[in-house]
Amino acid sequence: MGTGELGRKRERKASPMQGLSLLADIGGTNARFALSESSDAASHDAHAATISGVRILPCADYPSLEAAAEAYLALEAPGVRPKQAAIALAGPVTGDRIRMTNLPWEFSIDGVRRSLSLDRLEVINDFTAVALSIPTLVPDDRVQVGDGAPVADAPIAVLGPGSGLGVSALVPRKRSNGQPGWTALATEGGHVTMAPINDRESAILAVLRKQFDHVSAERVLSGPGLVNLYEAVCLADGKEPARLTAAQVTAAGTQHAGDPACIEALDLFCGMLGTVAGNLALSIGARGGVYIAGGIAPRILPFFTHSRFRKRFVEKGRMRDYLGPIPTYVVTHPLPAFLGLTAKLDG
Repeated sequence: MGTGELGRKRERKASPMQGLSLLADIGGTNARFALSESSDAASHDAHAATISGVRILPCADYPSLEAAAEAYLALEAPGVRPKQAAIALAGPVTGDRIRMTNLPWEFSIDGVRRSLSLDRLEVINDFTAVALSIPTLVPDDRVQVGDGAPVADAPIAVLGPGSGLGVSALVPRKRSNGQPGWTALATEGGHVTMAPINDRESAILAVLRKQFDHVSAERVLSGPGLVNLYEAVCLADGKEPARLTAAQVTAAGTQHAGDPACIEALDLFCGMLGTVAGNLALSIGARGGVYIAGGIAPRILPFFTHSRFRKRFVEKGRMRDYLGPIPTYVVTHPLPAFLGLTAKLDG
């Protein structure tokens, strides 16, 4: 999504029925900004809102969140001041004072609201925003892996392997106006202990236990985790691993005649993700479906759909008949956090 669409809307002049909101997805390296424009007709449909003016600004170029937001607004909405905003950030949100985990930005939520002249500011964890996007997705925003059909008004599980492993769940609720809605659970489920299901996985995890005090799911189900798996495969076989990035492991693993260690690492990744997804589905009763978000699964979609992910998802002994009807999806929408932030503002 570029800036032209927003420019054409500004030329038309927004009617009083339209509302403009600032959206931001703040990571440790980059800050993604966008504008959401909606009318009353779209006020209860986050996907119907127009999200435009998407820009990525390097966090290191700005001393604060406020400075980055002002720079973005000067570029994309000169002379226009949104009265509400929603921000997703990589880190816990437990009160008014926010300290970014991997970024030297520290701020007060209310202070940012006043600095940007906002009537309303919502700040949530980035994966909570991704989870809130799930009910707004349309069929083209997801790819189903395996069989199953969702049960209406049942909990939904969401996992996101990317730079880390985000885990959330959506629980149905009633809004204050009586309309159906969802509550996104803020969890640290990516740090559950990774359990092996066969001797080979036991050997791989034994290698990793020599490196880490605790081998969590995130240690294997993330970009860095994919590298950990590749190196552990090599070491378990008595070979010296090459210095590869996650992108290089992925590229070599998806080639027809790629590096065998990379292929096995990618196969382990998909299978272990199936195990963790099945565990989560059992834990929360996710008969509404299980969604795989994050940047990795969409990039390896052909490999992923033919991997052991779905088989491992349902391989829970006596619980196979419970898990079999639960559908699993890969989220392919490029900006789910922005959809979730729009839903949060609507909430």
